[in-house]
Amino acid sequence: MIKVGILGAAGYTGGELIRLLLNHPETEIVFANSESNAGNPVSDVHEGLIGDTDLRFTDQMPFEDIDVVFFCFGHGKSEQFLKEHTIPTKVKIIDLAQDFRIKGNHDYVYGLPEINKEDIVRAQHVANPGCFATAIQLALLPAANLNLLKEDVAVNAITGSTGAGQKPGATTHFSWRNNNLSIYKAFTHQHLAEIRQSLSQVQGYLDASIDFIPYRGDFARGIFCTAVIKTKAPAEDIVEAYKEFYRDAAFTHYSDKAIDLKQVVNTNKALVHVDSFDGKVLVTSAIDNLLKGAVGQAVQNMNLMFGIDETAGLHLKASAF
Repeated sequence: MIKVGILGAAGYTGGELIRLLLNHPETEIVFANSESNAGNPVSDVHEGLIGDTDLRFTDQMPFEDIDVVFFCFGHGKSEQFLKEHTIPTKVKIIDLAQDFRIKGNHDYVYGLPEINKEDIVRAQHVANPGCFATAIQLALLPAANLNLLKEDVAVNAITGSTGAGQKPGATTHFSWRNNNLSIYKAFTHQHLAEIRQSLSQVQGYLDASIDFIPYRGDFARGIFCTAVIKTKAPAEDIVEAYKEFYRDAAFTHYSDKAIDLKQVVNTNKALVHVDSFDGKVLVTSAIDNLLKGAVGQAVQNMNLMFGIDETAGLHLKASAF
């Protein structure tokens, strides 16, 4: 069994990760760390786990007893944590924050299996991609592989309220979010850097702008993305290239039909579809922001790092109704 520790276990990502690992055939949760909830049953916070586990939160971090630790911190806290704590070199790290996603003076592999699987398999440390970044990259990577991203790309993506985290805020509480829609961080979202990094990796360069407009949706979970690419390439060639790019992907699938959000919510799947309109290609993609956009992809990366079935613990049913 893979022995697991979780830091930041009381948030949305921590709760989803615990849910997945409790049902994973090859993992054992050794500790779920939360200083503010230490001693309390995990199911007191993550109430969907009532009857599933007797696990309690702890303020202890027995790293010597685990094989892998998941960082479910807010952005900026992972790097600081590692400056203040020592984790044994044998322990693999999967960081769900953005601290190590951009290549630099560190050994973290960017954990997008669709393009970095071989590196993830060999990695000791993995930086899990962001949720918007995952949806947008999966929409655009096959186009980058065809060298189609030569002009500015218009991207719109809408996310559920869980994307903002568990702590209540002015734009997350029910009375504001319900029956409402808004944009935020237009053209400046923090995921743009990792998106450009991956597209450049696949295309070899990226001079074009990715003009990304994020939306807050009035639903709990999921991301639906549209991207418009200007190109004269034949539509049938583009569709075939998308199918080929994801032919061996464990969870990313090309759909011949138009897609919708409920097809992926509560799963680790990503769905992608392409339409062509007189010199423009419209790509749609959809993921669950907490699963393929966060902890589902993190478990997928863990599976690869430990040499087990990539899909283990991730056979989940879509919330179709």
